[in-house]
Amino acid sequence: MQPLKKSPELKAVNEAVLATLEPTQTIVRLCLAQDEDLEAEVDEMWSFVQSKQQQRWLWWAIDHATGQVLAYVLATHEDEAFLQLKALLEPFGLMQFYSDGWGAYERHIEPVFHTVGKLYTQKIERKHLTLRTRIKRLARKTICFSKSILMHDVVIGLFINRFEFGLPI
Repeated sequence: MQPLKKSPELKAVNEAVLATLEPTQTIVRLCLAQDEDLEAEVDEMWSFVQSKQQQRWLWWAIDHATGQVLAYVLATHEDEAFLQLKALLEPFGLMQFYSDGWGAYERHIEPVFHTVGKLYTQKIERKHLTLRTRIKRLARKTICFSKSILMHDVVIGLFINRFEFGLPI
C-alpha cells in the first residue's frame, strides 16, 4: 500500500448567493448580533480516507434562515481549516454564528457573535444526514471508502457544487 499524498484543502464559496447581496452588505459593518439577515450555522462533519486513522473533515456554513450552503472547506480537524472557512464567509457580512461549541469556534468567534446549542444547528445537522445518505463514503459504518484524499474531496465537492450551489457538473 502506498502512503497517501497530502493534497491542498478544497474550498468553495456559494457565488450565486454572494451575487444577490447588496454591496453595502458585503463590507464589514457594525450591527447588533440579533440582525436576522446575517446569521449562519457552522459545523464540521467527519469522514476518512482508506482507514479511520486518516481523517478528513467537511467544514461548512449554511444560512440560518434559508438553509443554503454558503461555503465549505475539506481539510483536517484543525483550527486552520475553520479559519479558512471563516475567511470565505467574510464577504457575506455574517454577524451571528450558531455552532455545537467545538473549540475552534470558541477560540475564533467572539462570544457576543457566537451562540452554542443544538436548537440553533438543526438545519446543518439535517444536511449532514442528507450527505451521509446520498454519498456512501460518508456513512459511518460502510464498506465504501475513498482511497485518495483527492478523489474523496472531488466527490464531495462535486456533490455540494451540484446540489447545493446549483452548478452544473
